[in-house]
Amino acid sequence: MKLKLALSALSVAVLAGCMATQTNQPGDVTAAYNSINAEQLTTHIKTLASDEFGGRAPSTKGEELTLAYLKKHFTELGFQPGNGDSFFQEVPLVSIEADSNMTLSIGGKDYEYKKDMVMGTGRISKLESIKDSELVFVGYGVNAPEYGWNDYEGLDVRGKTVVMLVNDPGFARKDPALFTGEAMTYYGRWTYKYEEASRQGAAGAIIVHETAPASYPWSVVENSWSGPQFGFQKENNNMDRVAVEGWVTSDVAKELFAKAGLDFAEAKEKAAAGAYHVDMGDLSASVTVKSKISTSTSYNFIATLPGAKHSDEHIIYSAHWDHLGTDPNRKGDKIYNGAHDNATGTGGMIEVAEAFSKLPVKPDRSITFLAVTAEEQGLLGSKFYAANPVIPADKTVANINMDSLNLLGKVKDISVVGIGKSSLDEMLETAAKAQDRVVSGDPRPAAGGYYRSDHFAFANMGVPAMYAGGGTEARDEATEQYRKRMSLVLRGCYHQPCDRYREEWDLSGAVQDLQLFFQVGYDISQQSEWPTWKATSEFQRNK
Repeated sequence: MKLKLALSALSVAVLAGCMATQTNQPGDVTAAYNSINAEQLTTHIKTLASDEFGGRAPSTKGEELTLAYLKKHFTELGFQPGNGDSFFQEVPLVSIEADSNMTLSIGGKDYEYKKDMVMGTGRISKLESIKDSELVFVGYGVNAPEYGWNDYEGLDVRGKTVVMLVNDPGFARKDPALFTGEAMTYYGRWTYKYEEASRQGAAGAIIVHETAPASYPWSVVENSWSGPQFGFQKENNNMDRVAVEGWVTSDVAKELFAKAGLDFAEAKEKAAAGAYHVDMGDLSASVTVKSKISTSTSYNFIATLPGAKHSDEHIIYSAHWDHLGTDPNRKGDKIYNGAHDNATGTGGMIEVAEAFSKLPVKPDRSITFLAVTAEEQGLLGSKFYAANPVIPADKTVANINMDSLNLLGKVKDISVVGIGKSSLDEMLETAAKAQDRVVSGDPRPAAGGYYRSDHFAFANMGVPAMYAGGGTEARDEATEQYRKRMSLVLRGCYHQPCDRYREEWDLSGAVQDLQLFFQVGYDISQQSEWPTWKATSEFQRNK
């Protein structure tokens, strides 16, 4: 799971009439650029987010329908299979579904599943538990030598359960000199915290949820980490992970700290001031997790338009096709249609592909589109691709990722998540000028968006990767008023059944962004030099 770009664009009702025709593109690119339109994008979104597709969970009928839809459209556009003679890359998955009939017992009190906590296991095991496991508060649960920070220093947590804060100290202190200030690093991600707790030998790992530092409400935890959780099946069945991992609400945390004779607010202050840990008195945790295990095969989709001169060099556009599927136990609307997240990005990918297909002359380099599975389960499809790349990293020129497009109309700027990491920023800036737009910074740096979507896998491969879209400054007063109204309508729909297609959407801003993504990809395909990472970036190509 990852935080999506804040709803920063939304245009469908206005459709093609809202689309400004660009006249400052090179002659052979203009028609292709302007072929991207809201009417076609609407059709793709409505289809992919329809009830028939059932929320597009991996290894379901919804996956079959989605892959068939992608294959049909890319074939019609003249794209070739991207994986040899196939459009698909097998991704073997294992599903671990914890029985909701569980309680977490701490300090003589039982805490309820979903209401107070969500617990599970990353181990491929039908039964895992912790019993009378001592609780230790380990601040942010971070061991970062490059920042001179180790919350575990001098601490032996073997057999114990660690309790941690979400995000990293930089967010709490708002100090640019601490980690990266308010902008979340990978050390702030929930995935990292469980990984580090496992490396430290802990039996259990509990993250305290707070909406601001997590950047999403408890309902996201409740919906996203219950039900089937997908992962990769390893030879050791993930037995090197903690036995039990999960979340508790901030109210539960305050209660537990008080029972331990600690003040939660004071403990947070100490955790942000420097590496910190403290025993939580005599408190211990017990919980039994019974899980249903099943294996399946899901698929990444990959299609290529071969380049005219350097066909072995690829610009890869990525988007995840999956969402959360259907919850038969939910009251009311049971389908998580995932219209914004990420039928918009998947549909947008088809639109950009069509633009490339309309060029009178093929680009010099190959253009490849990768729609990945199981993003909502921890970026699994892109992680699998990075570990098993169809196109080697040294032949992958750049990555442009599309995740949750702008639904709030045209804007004067374009937001870049992780701005300042690569020369792609300057290329985007050049393309944006043609739309009379400017490149702005990350609208929510504390959310750590650069580590929450599929471009992150490419960055880890050393491939410069761009994640941009939307903006914060409306093009005109009417759009500003619309943004305010629609933001209220869509508030709280992230990972909820209310993330469904709405006729009143204004996708003109999404069209603008897709045109920019097309232009940047085209420019990369034609220039002699490859994009590069900035010297200050944590990602660099292997020499």
